[in-house]
Amino acid sequence: MANRPTDFDPAFRSHAPGYWPEDAMENWSDHKWQLRNRIDSLSDLESRLTLTDEERAGVLLAGTKLAMAITPHFFNLIDKDDPDCPIRRQVIPRIDEGWTAPEEMADPCGEDSHMPVPGLVHRYPDRVLFLVTDRCASYCRYCTRSRVVSGVGEQHLETQMEQAFQYLERTPQVRDVLLSGGDPLLFSDDKLDKILTRLRSIPHIQFVRIGSRIPIFLPQRITPELCAMLKKHHPLFISVHTNHPRELTTEVRDALGRLADAGIPLGNQSVLLRGINDSVEVQKALVHKLLMCRVRPYYLYQCDLITGSSHLRTSVTKGLDIIEGLRGHTTGYAVPQFVIDGPGGGGKIPLNPEYVVTREPGRVILRNYEGGIFEYAEPTPMPADVLTALHEKAMETA
Repeated sequence: MANRPTDFDPAFRSHAPGYWPEDAMENWSDHKWQLRNRIDSLSDLESRLTLTDEERAGVLLAGTKLAMAITPHFFNLIDKDDPDCPIRRQVIPRIDEGWTAPEEMADPCGEDSHMPVPGLVHRYPDRVLFLVTDRCASYCRYCTRSRVVSGVGEQHLETQMEQAFQYLERTPQVRDVLLSGGDPLLFSDDKLDKILTRLRSIPHIQFVRIGSRIPIFLPQRITPELCAMLKKHHPLFISVHTNHPRELTTEVRDALGRLADAGIPLGNQSVLLRGINDSVEVQKALVHKLLMCRVRPYYLYQCDLITGSSHLRTSVTKGLDIIEGLRGHTTGYAVPQFVIDGPGGGGKIPLNPEYVVTREPGRVILRNYEGGIFEYAEPTPMPADVLTALHEKAMETA
């Protein structure tokens, strides 16, 4: 991928008003205004950008698969002169989405086959995924749930909220609930409070997580009032989703700071995307800025085998090379776990570079980040005669 100077800019910047007139700033901090003024049509796009033929065709086809919607805040991060802009490629459809490669699937993570009740995915023994909405502030073109998100595809998300709560109440092995969708932080404070309160009323649920791209797409939504409400429901964790350092603006930094100040542990989940963040340099800039926002890099996902995603997917080797380029070259706090969600419902499978050279009886031969070779001795059992002698010595000193 071509590297741009802004890919490595460590500074936090506001891009407002950007493509909007100065008088828009009167309402810029109102998240409802941001939602009302999303770019969601071809005419909206072409009034601000000169589209490529591939983009124009992609927008025309998007209405039958995954809707297009981009908040003004996020739209301002797009470079209008660069069709390969890493922000632009994430949210503006391309004609490539219209082709389904042989390996691709509508439901790559096998969620539909692990739903005991509609909208609740129970794939792991002690935790569930609760899909509470099918709407987002903006729509990522590589969305794992593009089959049900945004409301324009052939399949629709059907969540039976009361059935889901009743299932959780009668399933004591569930201790962890992840709210996702769509994006749960689109709900009003009151509606989200009611969901969290109901979950907190179930004794065996120990903690709750929320997966959200709202702090990145719509940081204006992270109000002090929202944070005060969330603070009532600890232990509560939030996984945010950002892919590129340009996404971490001053508004995003401040929104994440409000969540952190409310005592909410924050982790980031990135998706490895071709031409967007598939280099050590971009990933390093991203994870360093995340730590400055008090967000721990958590997962780096190999892009799921989503229909129409081949133009955005990169090789597994590329991901392993990136992890190797981070490990030892920056703080361990900054290194995410590289994972593949096993196609068809296998769950998260961690991938790491080969640091174990050989395993032999009594020792392991290891390679460090510089290529140096080291031997680690396995524990040697204490000889029986030594143990006896130590007991005798202890008795002598008693």
